[in-house]
Amino acid sequence: MRASASNYPYLADWLVISMRWLALLSLLTTISARGVLDTQTLLLFFVPALWNVFVSVLAMLNRRLVWHRPLNLMVDCVVALLLFVLTGGVNGPVYWAGILPLLTAAIYYELRGGLLIGVLLCLAQAGWLFAQQQLDLANWQPLALLGGLNLGAGLILGLTGHFVIRRLRKTYLNEMGIRRETEQRAKRQERERIQALYRMIEILSASLNYQVVLDTALDLSATLLGEKPSTTRLVCAVMLFAEHDLRMEAGRRLSPADAKRTFPAEQGALAAALKEGSPQLIENPAQDPELGQLFAMQSCASAYCLPLVRGMQVYGAMVYAHPEANYFNAERREMLEMVSHQAVIAIQNARLYQDLEREKNRIVEIQEEARKKLARDLHDGPTQSVSAIAMRLNIVRKMLEQRPEEVPEELARIEEFARRTTQEIRHMLFTMRPLVLETEGLVAALKVMAEKMRDTYQQNVVIDVNPEAIAPLDVTKHTVLFYIAEEAVNNARKHAKASEIRVSIQFVPKQPDFILLEIADNGAGFDVQAINKAYERRGSLGMVNLRERTELVNGYLDIISAPGKGTRVRVFVPLTEEATDRLQRGLFKLNGQA
Repeated sequence: MRASASNYPYLADWLVISMRWLALLSLLTTISARGVLDTQTLLLFFVPALWNVFVSVLAMLNRRLVWHRPLNLMVDCVVALLLFVLTGGVNGPVYWAGILPLLTAAIYYELRGGLLIGVLLCLAQAGWLFAQQQLDLANWQPLALLGGLNLGAGLILGLTGHFVIRRLRKTYLNEMGIRRETEQRAKRQERERIQALYRMIEILSASLNYQVVLDTALDLSATLLGEKPSTTRLVCAVMLFAEHDLRMEAGRRLSPADAKRTFPAEQGALAAALKEGSPQLIENPAQDPELGQLFAMQSCASAYCLPLVRGMQVYGAMVYAHPEANYFNAERREMLEMVSHQAVIAIQNARLYQDLEREKNRIVEIQEEARKKLARDLHDGPTQSVSAIAMRLNIVRKMLEQRPEEVPEELARIEEFARRTTQEIRHMLFTMRPLVLETEGLVAALKVMAEKMRDTYQQNVVIDVNPEAIAPLDVTKHTVLFYIAEEAVNNARKHAKASEIRVSIQFVPKQPDFILLEIADNGAGFDVQAINKAYERRGSLGMVNLRERTELVNGYLDIISAPGKGTRVRVFVPLTEEATDRLQRGLFKLNGQA
């Protein structure tokens, strides 16, 4: 027996099953009350009961048998006729047993089914009565009773079934229509969200203006949350660091006073989000020590704060708030986290572009500064020395006429003066372009630099380089590391008054895909925080040069110093792409190398 499946529940089947249980229970109760329930009749009730259980299981599985309705109707007709016969026919307690198939026919086939089964029941029952000689031509009352009962019940049940099935079908179709409309609405909203997400990614990826990035992120995040701009109650803001405080850069539904506020991000949700690097769900944001200062938060029952962090760089935070307490469910939080990830990448790109523009101008300034420095150095050093040599040679010429015995001594002084001038010029040329770096490598160049520092400025510089550590680096990075070391050594020579400067290049302990360039001195030291504050104003060109050159090798610059405790300039350089990615994503650990 093969079963077939359907895409919708069989309402008529469930109604037939329910009516069959009701009819069987009524028939069984009537027979028991009349005291004619015997074993044979009781066993007969097990057949429709088991059948009803079977079709109930099929209905629960949303399946049907082949010829499902006729089989149900046939089972009910057979059971009804057997009950009619076993209980005494028209004189028995359940002469109305035909109600069982009439209910099924009325539900499945409505009016025509009820009338047809009523006629068939009359014919079958009349035939049995004739066969049993309980009906003759002189006594038609039993036949009239059966005909009136079956046909009347068939008509009434058929009309009722027609009305009930129509109402059920209409109700079911309405529910299915509502469900389809709901599904279509959900699909439409999901499609709009995906389109908004793609549009956001496209705009954020293409724009290099970070103000456009922020406005786009806020507008499209509201769309992703299913909010309409005209009716939304969503409060949102982007805050970015300006020096040490968070400043409002973009917002929606903020008052003019709110738009001018700044936050130190030292307590509350902002501090937690930036410190932990993870979003914070806030209940009753009006009570937050910092966000509660915003007038817009007073009417909000929930808020969600997301940090804008990329690698080791913290840009700021995004804050969303809403009057509904449970507005930020898991799905909405996931959407907002996607927005924040895309926004921070776009902000980083925009900042990098701005930095690139500034650095282009900076390069021009550096080139101009280099020319001025070279002119000053030539003027204050070799030029003055050459002028002095020329003057002394003029003196020697006069001495040859007046005091020839003093000429050799004067020539010796001129020779020594010329030798020192030559050393100064060579040191300047070495600083501008160390040829030994190109011919013999980084270790040799550092050693020559140390020798020239010792010969020219009497500065003691110690070199300690592991050749295996610098072996993976290309020539370009060798050059950058040399200039970083040379810049740091010059800074220490000029400002630290150190008796010894040590330059070291080694592998980072426990992280062999990083190397560490360290320039340490035992000099005067300085206040690192004060210098960093002056960095934005370019107050220290030496520090600026160190940072810019560190970026050229994708490294991380760490300066440790304090007044009276010397200085350690550390540059961590990744050797692989994986190490570079770890460093950019903030997964690089210093392992206690403080």
